[in-house]
Amino acid sequence: MILCSATLGLYMVDLQLSPAKLKLYSWHKWLGVTIFLVAVVRLGWRLTHPAPALPATVPAWQQRSAALTHALLYVLLFAVPLSGWLMSSALGVQVVYFGVLPLPDLVEKDKVLGEQLKLAHFSLNVTLLVLVVLHVAAALKHHFLDRDEVLHRMLPAVRSLR
Repeated sequence: MILCSATLGLYMVDLQLSPAKLKLYSWHKWLGVTIFLVAVVRLGWRLTHPAPALPATVPAWQQRSAALTHALLYVLLFAVPLSGWLMSSALGVQVVYFGVLPLPDLVEKDKVLGEQLKLAHFSLNVTLLVLVVLHVAAALKHHFLDRDEVLHRMLPAVRSLR
């Protein structure tokens, strides 16, 4: 969902105003709200079901890096959709989830704030995408180069890929 929403966001932003562009903006917002809701559920799950310990063979610096990366991923899973919602509110464009559930504006209409939030939303998205790529690269490194159990912790079905 993250990659789809980011791709859609990059594509739609430069389109000329049209019904198609407005539809893409709606889909982008629906994805953002869905990502936010899934993040709430995921965080609830993680708070009640701690992650398994990393293998003892993983160096301490990598364990600290993994913990920091995971914490930043969680922060960004909330910050990116919220920044988009705040931006929409500031620009005076209400978010209506799936076209039926209007969400309340989080701030008053303010064009200057909206433009600042647009930059923040873009920057947070870039940061999230970089972290996702690093996270995937690290998981693949552990699986194919280190041949340890790190990826199995996330995806038990991966055992068949060895």
